[in-house]
Amino acid sequence: LHAAVAACPVFNGRVKSMDASKVQNRRGIVQVLNLGEFVAVVADNWWRAKEALREVAIDWDTGEHGTLTSAAIMANFQAGMAQAELAVARNDGNTVQALAGASKVYEAEYFTPYLAHATMEPMGCTVWFKDGEAQVWASTQVPDLACKVVAKQLGIDVTKVQLNIPMLGSGFGRRLEMDIIAQAAVVAKAMQGTPVQTLWSRSEDMQHDFYRPACISRFSAGLDAQNQLVAWQNTSASQAIVPQVMARSFGLPGAGPDKTTAEGASDQAYEWPNARIAHVAVDLPIPVGFWRSVGHSHQAFFKESFVDEMAFAAGQNPLDFRLGLLKNHPRHAKVLQTAADKSGWRQAPAVGPDGAQRAFGIALHESFGSIVAQVAEVSVQNKQIVVQRVVCAIDCGTAVNPMLIAQQMESSVVFGLSAALFGEITIDKGRVQQSNFNNYPVLRMPQAPVVDTHIIESEAHPEGVGEPGTPPVAPAVANAVFALTGQRLRQLPLRLPT
Repeated sequence: LHAAVAACPVFNGRVKSMDASKVQNRRGIVQVLNLGEFVAVVADNWWRAKEALREVAIDWDTGEHGTLTSAAIMANFQAGMAQAELAVARNDGNTVQALAGASKVYEAEYFTPYLAHATMEPMGCTVWFKDGEAQVWASTQVPDLACKVVAKQLGIDVTKVQLNIPMLGSGFGRRLEMDIIAQAAVVAKAMQGTPVQTLWSRSEDMQHDFYRPACISRFSAGLDAQNQLVAWQNTSASQAIVPQVMARSFGLPGAGPDKTTAEGASDQAYEWPNARIAHVAVDLPIPVGFWRSVGHSHQAFFKESFVDEMAFAAGQNPLDFRLGLLKNHPRHAKVLQTAADKSGWRQAPAVGPDGAQRAFGIALHESFGSIVAQVAEVSVQNKQIVVQRVVCAIDCGTAVNPMLIAQQMESSVVFGLSAALFGEITIDKGRVQQSNFNNYPVLRMPQAPVVDTHIIESEAHPEGVGEPGTPPVAPAVANAVFALTGQRLRQLPLRLPT
């Protein structure tokens, strides 16, 4: 059998009541279930279940979050940044004194929105509960946890659960979550003896995700009379992921600051003479989770964009400015220089076949043990940002499988570009406004750039390649847009003024 499900469109809402009289005797419909947190229609095929679900009259108890908006969330972040008690991730030298003595001080504020995972394969799980035992088919990134969740929902010992794991169907952190698996187990318990595949629609997935947190970041930096960087101060605010994950997956409280919120801001190689980097976690009801490259995904955009701003403020080439901050970090400098050399950084990009002028933007970021630099070659056509080429250099230690590394860099670039150019989850009246790829686009084949990957030879221990290619994409493109148009875009997705 097949189940289609619907949960309350408002965060943390529940079913108040339902009327299934219109559909319960329809051909192919087996049962309509009010399961408290959601409604499920079980049928002999999923399409019938989905179409019937649309005609079930559901009265939702929307709870206390029905007035939540994106604007209110932004106000919460702004208020959080004014707190005296911040989690300070890095504090080198005396930043306050250095800023006070600087010849010039520059300030900027950046913002990134919530993001859905938007996996190509929607969320689904099949459970067959019979004679006190369960067989489960689920694409999951955490098999042991999946077995425990099914056992808990069915009231059986975990040894009575057999999990079959098909190909992942894309994860990006979304399949670390147990929501669909728990739902499928609850539905299967109500339909004992028969395998039931519970499948979410695209809109159900888009509107009930565990989102990449929105984040705001504020910078102050100072230059001396010789245009040398003397101070770097950065404070950001967002929701914290780890406490939510610990509570919903393990029933445990999160202890101490969540390092994933500020990762990518404070743990980089740049040799700032005086630096203070802090973060504040803001508690909000929006469900958040791990998204490919986690905190690095937005902190790299903030940091590399403002590094670029300071390079131009100092009157230096963005490449040379960065190399000047990496004098004691030869591995990072080599990765950066390689990307620049392979892209032809020192030569002005040619005009494209379409007659549009092109420009380069550069970014460097370290995450998950690997150092990645990218140069984006960008043009603007009809007020739309077009990424023609991305040159990527990576030092991931010993390259075990160079082809796999190149594939992951290409995948990371496309994934990161989707977020950089289009990705945005907005909230109104406690509801996510996006529902499908028509209003949450991803990069299409004609929009995908050429990705040219260069692997740095190394004898160091092999490190990550699945995530490190995503963080530098957005700032490299934003920096190229500035070089091309003179417009500094400080918010994602990147949009030129009309």
